[in-house]
Amino acid sequence: MNKKIVLIDGGMGQELMRRSESSPHPLWSAKVLLDEPDLVEDVHIDFIRSGAKVITINTYSATPERLERDGDVSLFEKLQKRAISVAQKAREKTRMTDVRIAGCLPPLYGSYHPEVAPEFEECVDRYQRLVRQQINEVDLFLCETMSSIKEAKAAITAATSYDKIETWCALSLEDSENSRLRSGEKLTSAVTALKEFDHEALLLNCSIPEAISSSIDKIKNSGKFSGAYANGFTSIKAL
Repeated sequence: MNKKIVLIDGGMGQELMRRSESSPHPLWSAKVLLDEPDLVEDVHIDFIRSGAKVITINTYSATPERLERDGDVSLFEKLQKRAISVAQKAREKTRMTDVRIAGCLPPLYGSYHPEVAPEFEECVDRYQRLVRQQINEVDLFLCETMSSIKEAKAAITAATSYDKIETWCALSLEDSENSRLRSGEKLTSAVTALKEFDHEALLLNCSIPEAISSSIDKIKNSGKFSGAYANGFTSIKAL
């Protein structure tokens, strides 16, 4: 086989829910990062020892927008720095120097609701705030769980607007096999719209396995490195 295969880590939030004795919280993974950072480090280490060559910093819920709504926005920089430090320590402890650390550009206000994202230029500005915190400490950026073309474009634009850094974009699909983003936009439209953007990988994530299986072929001809990682649950209706 001439194709390069890269294993990435798994669902940090779900694994922390399994391991932590704390009660779930709207800022779940961020709260564990504050209260039980050793758990986050252990999960990173276990992913690396399982073969992951990319681990993502645990800042999915640590956006200023979510902290302002559900917690304390003054913790933003502290959480960003701690997540980076924990990931770096995990890599050092495993002595796996070829493991890369991915910065995290998630949905600003939470998963699966693209309708709450602000206008494009404001999205870019908000994502740039995350980029500035992470860019000097990570090896690549992962724009993950992008549920609309606008979100994806904004995150990629922010990730690539400073120093050139490898950027991956992962799209989230509806809980069906109709190959549409959570916004209702066609996946094929997203592939076309993102071709002009300067990113190296186009992925599918945070979707039921059936949605990914029925849609993966649609991103293989995007001209980007392609891949996927599914949800560990079968529907977002209860979320």
